[in-house]
Amino acid sequence: MDGMVLRKPRKISGGIGCCSNNKMDDCTGCCGSAKNMNNGNCKNPKTLASDALPLPVGLANKVFFVLFFTSSYFLMRRWREKIRTSMPLHVLSFWELVAIVAQLASFTYLLGFFGIYYVQSFISGSIDDDHVREEEKLMSLVAQEEVAVKPSPPQVQLKGISLGDHEDDDIAAAVCNGTVASHSLESALGNCRRSAWVRRRALEMITGRSLDGLPLEGFDYGSILGQCCELPVGYVQIPVGVAGPLLLDGLEYMVPMSTTEGCLVASTNRGCKAIHMSGGATSVLLKDGMTRAPVVRFPTVKRAAHLKFYIEDPNNYDNLSVIFNSTSRFGRLHGIRCVIAGRNLYMRFSCFTGDAMGMNMVSKGVQNVLDFLQNEFPDMDVISVSGNFCADKKPTAVNWIEGRGKSVVCEAIITEAVVTKVLKTTVPALLELNMLKNLTGSALAGAMGGFNAHASNIVSAVFIATGQDPAQNVESSHCITMMETSNGGKDLHVSVTMPCIEVGTIGGGTQLASQAACLNLLGVKGANIQSPGANSQRLARIVAGAVLAGELSLMSALAAGQLVQSHMKYNRSNKDIKATCTP
Repeated sequence: MDGMVLRKPRKISGGIGCCSNNKMDDCTGCCGSAKNMNNGNCKNPKTLASDALPLPVGLANKVFFVLFFTSSYFLMRRWREKIRTSMPLHVLSFWELVAIVAQLASFTYLLGFFGIYYVQSFISGSIDDDHVREEEKLMSLVAQEEVAVKPSPPQVQLKGISLGDHEDDDIAAAVCNGTVASHSLESALGNCRRSAWVRRRALEMITGRSLDGLPLEGFDYGSILGQCCELPVGYVQIPVGVAGPLLLDGLEYMVPMSTTEGCLVASTNRGCKAIHMSGGATSVLLKDGMTRAPVVRFPTVKRAAHLKFYIEDPNNYDNLSVIFNSTSRFGRLHGIRCVIAGRNLYMRFSCFTGDAMGMNMVSKGVQNVLDFLQNEFPDMDVISVSGNFCADKKPTAVNWIEGRGKSVVCEAIITEAVVTKVLKTTVPALLELNMLKNLTGSALAGAMGGFNAHASNIVSAVFIATGQDPAQNVESSHCITMMETSNGGKDLHVSVTMPCIEVGTIGGGTQLASQAACLNLLGVKGANIQSPGANSQRLARIVAGAVLAGELSLMSALAAGQLVQSHMKYNRSNKDIKATCTP
């Protein structure tokens, strides 16, 4: 009964004093019938016409319905006989009079039953509004009393004084000696910026190292509380550049890239120029489904196989889909792939997650299904909601083959003139280099999804700029770059196939001001109301388009022998760096 305040009932003017919980809906239960409520302290909030009936409403309805239709049927038959026999209609028998009276009485009742509520509400609406306002006022008074009675949460104190009343250095010293927990500063001080400063000061005291180069001011620490970063002491500045315009699917995009690697933005920008001058790139979304794969254990292999067959049964799958989808407005289960290892079963759930990246959404749905399966298979032991068959933040064959997140293919045909003038190389040179480097060289290295020049460079830069999870660059950078001849061998057909682009436009870091601005630059900020999922899918296409531009430019620089020269010019600091640490 946490948070509840127990007190003696008291009488409040207005008529709700008899109920200790002061809820008008509960008055009937504590005071008895409507009659008792009118005579006692409780007051019936609304008098209904049905209160005057001697019979229950349901029984009275049935009686008058039967009476109305029976009398109507009787009169119709009698009048049809009179018309057939040419008898005057105004001459009535005794039973005809009885039928007319019954019909009028039942009609009057039915009219009142269906129309009296509307008429009452129309006529006495202002009166009811006054009653509602009075009740709301009384409930407000009760709520205020409850708040006044509730004890406030205990404040963290230091030397008998509230923690917030101490100097920052004193609080930092208390953090150092363990008197005050560092993770509790936000709740204890009620000021996220001050908490970051105190924690930062405590860190300097403990390590003896200065953090002067790490910015503190100019950041909204409240925006990350409880969702993006714990125990903050500042923030790291990473510059953001733009590459573009990238002409993709008939639209132009200025692609934000956050990186500290020189040449990267410039190189991607050159690739965007080559694509634009050749008519643009085209993208295709093949699949959209985030995955989560729990692992469960059974006493025997046979029992594990029973669950596998149970899930693969179309009738059972439909039921599991309903259970999964009930946890979210947007999450929709696409499929479950089961794999057995001994007596352990791995279930790889794949689901649509709207404009969110969707890890939390799919995990919630999976947990709901596991709870249901636990009742159906009592001997099932849930080892973990994630069994690494998902697979999250690891280069894996299952992601490379099955895909995870958004699976996108992006292509462009670069004309021979652009290859020569902009990229400074030739089509045959690019074809040979792609075969020997991206395909053969990667195969010799045992690459898993790494058949490309530097897809992860572009993916990481765009991810950081737009608030994605940088660690998911691992599988999101799975890419195979293909280069072939086109138009009779004169032009270059280049494509990137990326089966695991894991992005979202809502949730996580996308809500932070800087990252939201970059998403807004691309026109994909937030959720798409008209078509849920359209914004995140568009962002995945943009990532693939930017990778295409980056691959095209770097491969051209390698084919032309310009890589070292470019990096010496743009990626080498001319400053005299001294290996010193500031105490």
